[in-house]
Amino acid sequence: MTIKTSRQNHSVETGIPLGQEDAIRKAKTLLEALSWIQQFRDRHVIIKLGGSALENEKSVRSFLTDVIFMESVGVRPILVHGGGKAISSAMSKAGIEPRFVRGRRYTDEKTLEIAAEVLAGDICEQLVGEIQSQGGRAVGLNHLTQPVLIGEQLKMEDSCGEPIDLGRVGHVVDIHREVLLATCRSHTIPVLPSIAMDQENRKLNVNADTAAAAVARMIHAEKLVFVSDVPGIFLDRDDPTSLQSHLTAERCRELIAEGIIDAGMVPKVEAALDALQAGVKKVHLIDARIPHSLMLEIYSNQGIGTEIVL
Repeated sequence: MTIKTSRQNHSVETGIPLGQEDAIRKAKTLLEALSWIQQFRDRHVIIKLGGSALENEKSVRSFLTDVIFMESVGVRPILVHGGGKAISSAMSKAGIEPRFVRGRRYTDEKTLEIAAEVLAGDICEQLVGEIQSQGGRAVGLNHLTQPVLIGEQLKMEDSCGEPIDLGRVGHVVDIHREVLLATCRSHTIPVLPSIAMDQENRKLNVNADTAAAAVARMIHAEKLVFVSDVPGIFLDRDDPTSLQSHLTAERCRELIAEGIIDAGMVPKVEAALDALQAGVKKVHLIDARIPHSLMLEIYSNQGIGTEIVL
């Protein structure tokens, strides 16, 4: 019997066994992430999930894997979410036509109950369930469990100084800070839908972007991350190469004044600027449709979306 001996193939360029090259690349990636992991240990990162990204189960699953990884390596993530399209769909089924005033959903009592049920009863529970199914720990903090967001009714005026009626729309003015921080200390990811409670213990529909920014301000978070179906800020939205990887607050104000940052991106960026002014170190805008975009933005030298700093 002839016994054949195999020889392991090696790379001509490096002399490294071919089967090990991929493993070495992975090790180098982990080493690149190490400094960022050390830098952000025990720091709070507020992550707002919204837009059409919530409708893509695969993207949401990948995104939540990143959030679990962050918590596992010492970051303290707090997840805030909206759900505008799901609310509109539920309203349509109930025979209610959505109405918007100055870009905000007019919220009467019936609309508020639908919004609260969709956000806290459906989306929040689904996000918590997915995190738990992947081996992470999470809890929904809302009016059905333990509310964290404290709000008051939003008052706006038109150009003539007349009040604008938005119904039960509010904005976050405070939080139950210790409840939130204690949850993070227990290695559990808090999941907050964008429903606040006022001083009379009545519900308010709040904008998820501004709610996330308010939480970031009030706990002096390290980072605020907006995760949606938009890759970041473009100088020309028809030119993918015009994506801005780094912007200052001053430059963002210029882009708003020039109309380059417009429509629904304006309140998001303005909320980001308020958070930076209050001490949040960086704000990031990333696309949930790109697999593991959260990790690529936070734990790599290059990043993948737009970061905004003072």
